[in-house]
Amino acid sequence: MKDLKKVKYLILDMDGCVYHPKYLKTLFSQVSNRMTDFIALKLNIDKIKAKQIQSDYFYKYDTSLNGLMKNYPDLIDPKEFLKYVHNIDYDCLKKDTELREELLKLDIEIFCATNGSKEHAINCMKKIGIEDLFEGKIMDIVDFQFKPKPNPESLKLMCDKFQIPTNEETVYIEDIAKNLSSDTAKDMIKVWFINDQPINDVEKYKNVIDYKIDNLALFLKKIRLLKEK
Repeated sequence: MKDLKKVKYLILDMDGCVYHPKYLKTLFSQVSNRMTDFIALKLNIDKIKAKQIQSDYFYKYDTSLNGLMKNYPDLIDPKEFLKYVHNIDYDCLKKDTELREELLKLDIEIFCATNGSKEHAINCMKKIGIEDLFEGKIMDIVDFQFKPKPNPESLKLMCDKFQIPTNEETVYIEDIAKNLSSDTAKDMIKVWFINDQPINDVEKYKNVIDYKIDNLALFLKKIRLLKEK
């Protein structure tokens, strides 16, 4: 098991990590419906066909947007897509004082890496009450030059920009196990936030998972207490 005492940097995925996976269904049913509407409108197809394309592209290209950009480059404006699909109700998210306290107590650099939009990440963080802690420390799919995780180039762009080491000084937390397989993360401490999303083939990616967690604040507390010894 990799040593958490050495940790100096933390990279968090947004959805299902910064906020708990239990909120994914509420938030992403909205995002998913708006994706379907957007695809149906732009491709001039019915919603059943649009939903199928959306699902197929997600599994084949890591995000539906990536598939749309590759297959319909003249029809899809990625920034328009991101703005449209994240125009949702965030009221299910509540203040997370425990998480905020642990982030404040933990003497390491914290960052957020998301395949979604920066606006979406900030909207989520505002509801949780931690947006000020990540100011200037969020990289989204636009910053990744529309190369979604687990593409190693996306995480490398982040590490280069913020001078984050790609070794055991960095903890990388994802709710999608596949994203931990990024070659850029191979020497980091890789953590999977336990959930039952269909995309997660945990058996396939078990060798890239160093820790499994179901509570972010408690895991950060564990790191803090180990570092204080």
